[in-house]
Amino acid sequence: MENHLLLCILLLIPTFASSDVLVTHVRNIKKRNADNDLVVNGIEIYSMKIDSKITSRFAHNVITSQAVNRGNVHKEVVFDVELPKTAFITNFSMTIDGVTYPGTIKEKEVAKKQYEKAVSKGQTAGLVKASGRKTEKFTVSVNIAAASEVTFELTYEELLKRQFGKYEMFIKVKPKQLVKDFEIEVDIFEPQGITELEAEGTFITNDLQNIIEKKFSDKKGHISFKPSLDQQRTCANCSQSALDGDFTVRYDVKRTTPDNLQIVNGYFVHFFAPTDLPKLPKNVIFVIDISGSMSGREIQQTREALLKILDDIKEDDFFNFILFGSEVHTWKETLIKATPENLDEARKFVQGIDTEGLTNLYGGIMRGINMLNAAHEENLVPKRSASIIIMLTDGQPNVGISNTQDIQAHVKKATEGKYPLYNLGFGYGVDYNFLEKMALENKGLARRIYPDSDAALQLQGFYDEVSNPMLTDVELNYPENEISDLTKNSFKHFYDGSEIVVAGRFIDHNQNSLTVDVRGEGANDALSYTTQQDTEQTAKAFQEQEYIFGDYIERLWAYLTIEQLLEKRIAATGEEKENLTAKALDLSLKYKFVTPLTSMVVTKPEDFDNQDGIADKPTEGQGLMGVNRVSAAPPLSYLYTAHPTWYTSVDGDPHFIVSVPQKEDAICFNINENPGAVLKLINDPVTGITINGELIGDKRANSDAKIQNTYFGKLGIANKHLDLKLTVTPEKITIQNGNEKTGFTWLDSVTLQQEGLTLIINSKKNLVLSMGGGVSFVVVLHEVWKKHPLHQDFLGLYTLQSDKLSEQTHGLLGQFFHPIDFTILEIHPGSDPEKPDATMLVKNNELTVTRGWQKDFRRDPKHGVDIPCWFVHNNGAGLIDGVHTDYIVSSLF
Repeated sequence: MENHLLLCILLLIPTFASSDVLVTHVRNIKKRNADNDLVVNGIEIYSMKIDSKITSRFAHNVITSQAVNRGNVHKEVVFDVELPKTAFITNFSMTIDGVTYPGTIKEKEVAKKQYEKAVSKGQTAGLVKASGRKTEKFTVSVNIAAASEVTFELTYEELLKRQFGKYEMFIKVKPKQLVKDFEIEVDIFEPQGITELEAEGTFITNDLQNIIEKKFSDKKGHISFKPSLDQQRTCANCSQSALDGDFTVRYDVKRTTPDNLQIVNGYFVHFFAPTDLPKLPKNVIFVIDISGSMSGREIQQTREALLKILDDIKEDDFFNFILFGSEVHTWKETLIKATPENLDEARKFVQGIDTEGLTNLYGGIMRGINMLNAAHEENLVPKRSASIIIMLTDGQPNVGISNTQDIQAHVKKATEGKYPLYNLGFGYGVDYNFLEKMALENKGLARRIYPDSDAALQLQGFYDEVSNPMLTDVELNYPENEISDLTKNSFKHFYDGSEIVVAGRFIDHNQNSLTVDVRGEGANDALSYTTQQDTEQTAKAFQEQEYIFGDYIERLWAYLTIEQLLEKRIAATGEEKENLTAKALDLSLKYKFVTPLTSMVVTKPEDFDNQDGIADKPTEGQGLMGVNRVSAAPPLSYLYTAHPTWYTSVDGDPHFIVSVPQKEDAICFNINENPGAVLKLINDPVTGITINGELIGDKRANSDAKIQNTYFGKLGIANKHLDLKLTVTPEKITIQNGNEKTGFTWLDSVTLQQEGLTLIINSKKNLVLSMGGGVSFVVVLHEVWKKHPLHQDFLGLYTLQSDKLSEQTHGLLGQFFHPIDFTILEIHPGSDPEKPDATMLVKNNELTVTRGWQKDFRRDPKHGVDIPCWFVHNNGAGLIDGVHTDYIVSSLF
């Protein structure tokens, strides 16, 4: 308002005042506007510096941000940073008016107790959450007095991995406002020498490209990026910042020998990346999920990726395709050579791949393993070749063997460690922990494929990483009487453009030399040689001390050891898992790394209602159930529990759960209605699919209860376009197709397939239903003791592939198949000390919600799994469209 007032005065001045006065006012306004450009909500961030030192691939990054409160009252300042998922936070501090408040790293359980104690007082804020494909977000906020200054400093470290012939480090740049002093500085020191260095940014325009300074010579490289205020603007007179995106640094090193050994202060690191080796022929089997849930964009993107992969397969390679829905189909009976004629035939096969049925994952993967085993036993593939299996799935096994532990055991026994298994999980409906564990047990890895427009490129990109094997059965052997605490030193495959890194600790801290025996199998013959290094050679290379940070090789060893212990821990059980956990925890605490076993507790000044916070390390298979930055948060036990998968469901009496994947969270609500009421759950006029549910009550009313329990005792599932109706009760399942009726009981174990319908009954547990283009549902049977004085059997409904329904879908569940967004504010203690309340902003409504749990009974109908969610009161009022009575209909169909 102040600027508008000054403008009105100026319009009046020319009539009464001299031009000098007018110019003075204009100058004052320009100065005031320039100052205002830097102040957002009363806060000016006047400095932001990102300083990165890379020594022998190990990156030490320090982000420093300085801000001042330009307002007249105390204000909240937010420090918001996205860092790579592969990085470990090692330090954080904030300094307010000269007083420093450091973060302290503790065992997670210790931090959790401290955290939950603070929650009971209405304090604390969760600091870290997964935020994208490659990043996780660190956020901390603090209230400071008028004119006060605050300095935030965050340090994190990571080992840069080599892919496609280059090391890559990316920095997320997003200051969100103009910064007077913005700077990125990257210093690289590589004893082998640097051969190439490049820097680019997704936000870099031609003008900004000119201010990236880049230079390297011999062992040193330097990059700086210091845009002025005007260069940061999105346009000449704009106050918005153009700095928003990834700043990426790539480089590679000289390789006069296949490997490089460095020894410093009793620790060593060995980099192995031979060049100019002939490529090994490979034998690759693609095991592809074609269940109904893959229909639409997913299968189209899969076809597109496979066609591009076929263009890259070499003529010496052998390959095959295995498809699994309810049944398993193979393209050829065995692996065949990638001749031009066979590749043309394969392209036609891929173009015809379509979806059908459910998910016989076990059948598909075992067919692939058995085929590969047979090819080797019958000498159908070259003896000197590399074999791999790549499996892609978007769901969970529900045909054949569906118990994931049983599948893991069978797969491990069948492969016998002979070749790696790579599991690609498409979207959020997969059990990622299962895929990762199975891959790691079989010398492979898991990767999530994000369901975006570039999914085909993601699939092709992964294939490119493993498409050029150079060596198999690589072993780097070190004298056992000289080395302890060695990291992984045997590798099934070495791929072109990558690098193997091994680190260890000398038993004798003063030892100054090391001999290594290197072995592997190549395309033409075995690789075998011995390499040697001593500390004097390393010392000569490390005379540039300004580029070195601390005992970097020791920290590199600790980082790599922790990373590998955590990876082994995923597939371990029992005492082995306990030992791996203890070792990783000890190292995490000693070297002050925030890992999945440790937490950083951030203490803040007590004035202005500041709250302490905690930083945890998210994992890919364990999404955070938290919210974006808030002034307080629920206990850790709520926030750090994973959803099994993302879905929408109704179960219990009746509890509705709405997954919100983009928030990695859920909303829940109850509907309280009388027994006999029929509720419209799903109605899609485009596909013709409808689901309604009829409520039942207890056997007799409970006079002590204010609200009587009700459950779903009958479900009516229909596809009007196919004249198909299913009636499901706790006693039986009836299918009516036109005038024909078929009936089953819950004692049956049935797999039924007909036009527009696939039905699997898992005796006395659940039924899995796929209909109309891949839409999938699970109906869970809840059985209670027949002589129970109150309760009776009832049903639960879970939607697994709701994205296959149209945008016109509605109903109590159906309306939430469309994206929904919400914001959580003002978390505070509620009437139950274990369930804090908060304010939710959703659909332009401001609701009071409570943090709590609901049960997911899909896998365990007896006990279920707790799902954290924000509970909306009063029959979902303000969350559902209209009021709940709008969804009462006259009959099941």
